[in-house]
This record gives sequence, structure tokens and C-alpha cells, in this order.
Amino acid sequence: MTSGRTSDGSAGDADYGAIGGGYADFRRPDPRIAQVIARALGEARTVVNVGAGAGSYEAAAPEVTPVEPSASMRAQRPAHLAPAIDAVAEDLPFADGAFDAAMTTFSVHQWSDVTAGLREMRRVARGPVTVLTCDPARVRDFWLYAYAPGVLDTEARRYPSVATIAAALGGEVSVEPVPIPVDCTDGFNEAYYARPERLLDPAARQACSAWSFVDAATADAYTDHLRRDLADGTWDARYGSLREQPSYEGSLVLVRAVPA
Repeated sequence: MTSGRTSDGSAGDADYGAIGGGYADFRRPDPRIAQVIARALGEARTVVNVGAGAGSYEAAAPEVTPVEPSASMRAQRPAHLAPAIDAVAEDLPFADGAFDAAMTTFSVHQWSDVTAGLREMRRVARGPVTVLTCDPARVRDFWLYAYAPGVLDTEARRYPSVATIAAALGGEVSVEPVPIPVDCTDGFNEAYYARPERLLDPAARQACSAWSFVDAATADAYTDHLRRDLADGTWDARYGSLREQPSYEGSLVLVRAVPA
């Protein structure tokens, strides 16, 4: 086992051997988010997907080489996708400029050395590098902070700043806010902005790794608070207008860098 990796192979701060079992059931790629990624990749044909997990958003490019250190996540990849290479972002086993582009989605906050991983992506990609992530400066703006502050504090701590990502990638960098559809199929926390009842499901919460950083008693207290406010109408009185909002602009962003 490589230093810094769990028995499952997970290489970041979350052990997907413990929490990743149902990930593919709740973190299904949303086609509208996929379109944003595809536009950012442009004409790239060969793309390396770093921290590929169960294969979300790999349809955004014609030919994808996935890299995923967690055995649990690799095992959940559908049969029609390419098998993932067991490697970490910080040490990609490819030659310089081996791909037209590189992508990563909801992964950079898990890496042990985000700057090293991003520089590796830049090294192996001739063209754009795209990073779907959350802006930590906006994470706590979401209504869930009133119910689960420890979870969103964890997310804000784990996500690298947009400035950190831009500095590591270099070149010409753009940052695009990504609207979250009301019926988003990719079940990260903000995907449930209009469907708070979904976060009462332990399996849905488990698919959002930040929940694994609070103990069971704390998570139960958070969800009990949400359950009470949903039952007595408090949540709807405060946030109910979100149920009619077709999309939500939260912390989700796409960072794109091309060589200068």
C-alpha cells in the first residue's frame, strides 16, 4: 500500500472503502452540468479524468482515460466505461502532453497535495484543464449551514480556493459559476436546495463525503433539527420559495485553464 493511502487505496482525507459503497446510486452525472464540462473541454478528443470515481461526466469527451485510487469506486464503474487506472493525482503515470485535455470533478478537495495534483494535470494535458469544484468562500451561504454547520465548515475547509487552483494551473484561467438544476441527479449537498427531505436519507448523506467528518450523534442532531423544521413548516417558511426556483447558483464553479 502506497504511503498515505488506505487499504481501499483512497488517497485523500476520506476513505471511500468505508463511505463509497452507494456512491453511484446517488451521484449520477447531471446532463446539464455535463454540457458545461463538455463546452469547457472544447474540441479535445483524448482526456484524462483524475479522481474519476464511478465515472461521472466521462461522456463529456470522446476518449477518456480515468484515474481513480479507490478500489471501491473503481468497482462501481459501469461496464461501458473504461476501467480506471489505479493512481493518484500527485503522480500521474503518463508522459508530458499525453492528452488533449484533463478534467476532474468533485475531487480536488480530497487530494493530499492539491497543488501537486493540479500541476500534474497541467503537465499531461496539451490543452484545457477543467476543474469542477466548489468555491469555499460561498459554501456557507447555503441554507444547510443553519442545520449542519459542522458539515459545511468541513466543506469550506477542504475545498481549495479558486485562487489556489488558478495559481497551480497557470496560463489563462476562467471561472464559470455552474447553475444547479432543481432536479439535479448528482446528489451533492446543494443539489438538494429545493428537496431538503432527501437529506434525511442516510445513504444520500453518505454520498456527500463531508458528512463523514462529523460523528454519528452530531449528524443525528443535525438531521433531527431539519426533520422537525420540515414537519412544522419552519423550513418552508424560511426557504420554501426555493422549491419553485428552476436552478440555484451556489458554490459550484468550473475552473478552466489553457496554456498561455
